[in-house]
Amino acid sequence: MPKAPLPIRNGLGPDRLRMPAESSAHTVLEHLIGEHPGERDLWADLVNAGDVVDEHGRKITSRTPYQPTRFVYFYREPAPEIPVPHEIKILYRDDSILVIDKPHFLATIPRGAHIVESAVVRLRRDLDLPDLAPVHRLDRMTAGVIVFTVTPDLRRPYQELFAEQRIVKEYEAIAGFDPELTFPRTVRSRINKVHGEMTATEIDGEPNSETSIELIETITDSAGRTLGRYRLLPRTGRTHQLRLHINSLGVPIVGDNYYPEYLPAVPGDFSTPLRLLARALEYPDPITGQTRRFVSSRSLDAGL
Repeated sequence: MPKAPLPIRNGLGPDRLRMPAESSAHTVLEHLIGEHPGERDLWADLVNAGDVVDEHGRKITSRTPYQPTRFVYFYREPAPEIPVPHEIKILYRDDSILVIDKPHFLATIPRGAHIVESAVVRLRRDLDLPDLAPVHRLDRMTAGVIVFTVTPDLRRPYQELFAEQRIVKEYEAIAGFDPELTFPRTVRSRINKVHGEMTATEIDGEPNSETSIELIETITDSAGRTLGRYRLLPRTGRTHQLRLHINSLGVPIVGDNYYPEYLPAVPGDFSTPLRLLARALEYPDPITGQTRRFVSSRSLDAGL
């Protein structure tokens, strides 16, 4: 994807639209209004303010001729969001990387209804780091360690570490306990995730996911239930892999509203976090070769 001609603003990059090859519009503004008739005044205001540009950074005016197949870029205010009432902890920072301890309920990147309330937007804005980008992601409901690159030139070397599976990832979970299960054990399965569907499934076929699971200890919650604290060491990174693999043993993770049954989240309800934490991350630095290890300081005991 070509570099956007507009800079990051308030932690967010510009949106973009591609104009179709055929249109009856004579100007770019006429096309934008025709595609979004309920936002006539909004588009007129954006163009008059100089907040709509072409792919070369040239401002679109009310008279700019229609440009088939070309892109326009613009800033747009996201819809209001319910703030996530948890702070991001910074574990490490230098001129190359930023390592954070993400709280539960905060998205890693803008997606769907979670735009401003995402880790990357918060950090870009609050730390004045417009080029900050995550090397990997955690689900919104999963807390723990995430590594970001500060400058664009480092993204590829760090992303290659993950692509080549040179990262050692350690997770911790609190889930059900079954005395009939023996640990440690390795779970392998074929995970299928259909685009647009909320949950993934395990299907027959050659396994494409693998997780080693250890029982650290048994604990008792406030209701008197016996639960297990587990260490999870994934060798692959499929969508919802850890949640599916724990659930496949009949001991789903506490607070999981996806497995074994999908229950839509209630907006603004932060009372029941998923008891899943990216506890540690270890890898050889792609520049120096030195081993780096970062460990979350968060606890999964709260709320049990």
